[in-house]
Amino acid sequence: MNTDQHPSSMPSVIEAAARIREGRLTPVQLVESSLLAIETHNPTLNAFGDVYADAALEQARVMTAEALAGHSRGPLHGVPFGIKDLFSTAGLRTTKGSLTGLDNVPVQDAPIIRRLKDAGAIILGKTATTEFGWTGASTSRVFGNGRNPWDPQLTSGGSSSGSAIAVTARMVPATLGSDGGGSVRIPGAFCGAFALKGSLGRIPTWPWSATEMLSHAGPITRTVRDSALLFDILSGPDPLDHQALPAPTESYLARCEQPLRPLRIAYCPTLFETPVDPVIASAVEAAVQQIAQALPVTITTRTLDWQDPLATFETLWVGGRGIAYGKALVNQMDQLDPGFAELIRRSADYDLAGYLNAVQQRAAFANQVHALFNTFDLLLLPTLPILPFAADDVAPAGHAGQDGAVPWACWTPFTYPFNITGNPAASVPCGFSPSGLPIGLQVVGRRFTDADVLQFCAAFEAIAPWDQHLPPVLTR
Repeated sequence: MNTDQHPSSMPSVIEAAARIREGRLTPVQLVESSLLAIETHNPTLNAFGDVYADAALEQARVMTAEALAGHSRGPLHGVPFGIKDLFSTAGLRTTKGSLTGLDNVPVQDAPIIRRLKDAGAIILGKTATTEFGWTGASTSRVFGNGRNPWDPQLTSGGSSSGSAIAVTARMVPATLGSDGGGSVRIPGAFCGAFALKGSLGRIPTWPWSATEMLSHAGPITRTVRDSALLFDILSGPDPLDHQALPAPTESYLARCEQPLRPLRIAYCPTLFETPVDPVIASAVEAAVQQIAQALPVTITTRTLDWQDPLATFETLWVGGRGIAYGKALVNQMDQLDPGFAELIRRSADYDLAGYLNAVQQRAAFANQVHALFNTFDLLLLPTLPILPFAADDVAPAGHAGQDGAVPWACWTPFTYPFNITGNPAASVPCGFSPSGLPIGLQVVGRRFTDADVLQFCAAFEAIAPWDQHLPPVLTR
């Protein structure tokens, strides 16, 4: 194996692709580095489930020969990726984080997987997810509870838990995740990675989901430009997703290289009068002040009078997922995560009239949010109001609402609102707690302005870089 195995030697996506293209790194060396990192850290952190070591190495050997011959399959030629185990992968097991799915092997790739392969990526393995992506914590009966690389006693967040862990622990240059209520942004904030939930439909999703009006697919990366490159590759319509948006009219990566135009920014220290941990509030406030001083922006602190759409989200989430999965799993309830089984049981409390009312309330809340962007270009707020809690818990100890059907939504009230509205929303690392835990700043744009969000985040990254920081688990 490659002997240069220090964690800092794991390149970003753009760095890896460039080194392979220029002959300074081979796909074999990169895959070997990833496999060693997984072997070293996965037993502690629980990022990966299935790892395709032999197949990935064989593919890497072929792609190394191709690169030496001057042939490239695409912009990701030879770069290994981790794939959240919710995405369908042809011929590769997709458990969806459930004991009921241990024998599920799809026959067709999801569009996002097909596009990744067409760009030359190597599928290294499947990353951990909570059962059917139901919770924002990192508990899993299939993979083991996900653990935060900054402190393995704490949660990584979910449901794209393994994807965020794998990126932060330098197991792979990047991963794919999904976000139905915060599932890339929550672990992105807890683990100190960059995660953008694009506009609804920006990256096509398939198979169909009972919560399709909330569900987004996207990458988790160490840098903004890596994410922009992947959005360039993964975006665009696909006949399998009726919600998919038209192809972008510009390159997201190219936009990140352009000077930032003057922007009008609303800054909300909180939403819905939610108490924010003082450590988080201080770090976000400091980041906002730094932005105001260094970038061409006008920032206005706002207190928004929006009503918390938790009841709307719960109805769509529980009614959609609970009824759809409950019908399919009626004879396997004993195999389910207790929290997900409870969600299915509670779905019986919802009726068609209540569900249609939630659909109407979704539209009303979205109208309020979209109206904000008649005045402002971006909205800044904390990604989460809390720091990571114990890895074996689904909610912080004593947190209000932890006995509800969607207990995680009560401690992440700043993420799911933008799944309801479909706005692009990113979590950007913006600082650390005194104990060394990452803190996330959420950047929300008006609908369809994913390029604006990425360009702003790239400008922030330039004045406050974070990728040089390594979690303690990698430096011991």
